[in-house]
Amino acid sequence: MKPRIHYTKPSITELEVRYATDAAANGWGEKCYEYINRFEEAFKAHLGVKYAIATSSCTGALHMSMAALGIGPGDEVIMADTNWIATAAPIVHLGAKPVFVDILPDSWCLDPGLVEQAITPCTKAIVAVHLYGNLCEMDKLLAIGEKHGIPVIEDAAEAIGSIYHGKRAGSMGKFGTFSFHGTKTLTTGEGGVFVTNDSGLYEHVLTLSNHGRARGQIKQFWPDMVGFKYKMSNIQAAIGCAQLERIDELTRRKHEIFSYYRDHLAILPGLTMNLEPSDTVNGAWMPTVVFDAETGVTRQSLQAAFAGENIDARVFFHPLSSLPMFEQQLQNFHAWDIPGRAINLPSFHDITLAEQERVVDVVRRCLHG
Repeated sequence: MKPRIHYTKPSITELEVRYATDAAANGWGEKCYEYINRFEEAFKAHLGVKYAIATSSCTGALHMSMAALGIGPGDEVIMADTNWIATAAPIVHLGAKPVFVDILPDSWCLDPGLVEQAITPCTKAIVAVHLYGNLCEMDKLLAIGEKHGIPVIEDAAEAIGSIYHGKRAGSMGKFGTFSFHGTKTLTTGEGGVFVTNDSGLYEHVLTLSNHGRARGQIKQFWPDMVGFKYKMSNIQAAIGCAQLERIDELTRRKHEIFSYYRDHLAILPGLTMNLEPSDTVNGAWMPTVVFDAETGVTRQSLQAAFAGENIDARVFFHPLSSLPMFEQQLQNFHAWDIPGRAINLPSFHDITLAEQERVVDVVRRCLHG
């Protein structure tokens, strides 16, 4: 059998091992937040934002930040039907309702026109998820948010390295969140971060992130409100510091892998790949192929073809409204249609040209029968 090609795995060097070892050996007592503080400062600098709070997950960052916005029972939050459930779960946990709208057929991100149609007096926020490194149309979404007085949240879990009109994904909305799960371009194993330029929101989330203890509180063990415990560990942050020192290399490599696939596949009639409009950079976290309906290529046939070549390929996200805990929204045509004829391609940092050629060959054979 041919050697297995994984769809993703992190790039860990001696630098990450050295920092993690130092945190494990010395990062206690007065030094227990040393790498966390260092990571937050470095991430702020990279993204060009004023404030950052490292968290145990992107989901945790979303949960705290949505709570800080006052989202709760009776509220609605608009988001794309095409997402991982991690974006919707905090909305549900807070007692609010996720309102699923359809995606654009080319970027697979939130359709701004449908967002405006979905706004009601109960709408408390709009969540823009930059899917697979593709970018939402932030100018339009921010204009809608400003028109209606509704904050736009950026879920940039999959968009480290993505740039929209000179601004990094995650830096444009009321706040942004990122994931550093082991599958991501920059990883801490598990982990995430909250970012914002809003000082008041930052202070509120900072208090919530520490079990509700305000930064200026002088009483010991005195919470000012009921908060959360979503802190990133010092050892995770140590790995993150090393990854941030390599961030240009990591994101550049992702784009190289994406460019190879695009050069060899996007030129073929019958399929499309991740969008990269002018004046943007696609962070290319997950190169994705969508076959035209006329080709007859299906998710099942793609999975079988890749499995037959011992290649680990990932399915396109199912529409959230197809899941048993939510009400079906069959009017979201693209969200329901595209996953049935799409696949995510392997794109880990150390993938070789020979391995990418194997992937390309499978796609071609699926396309041409």
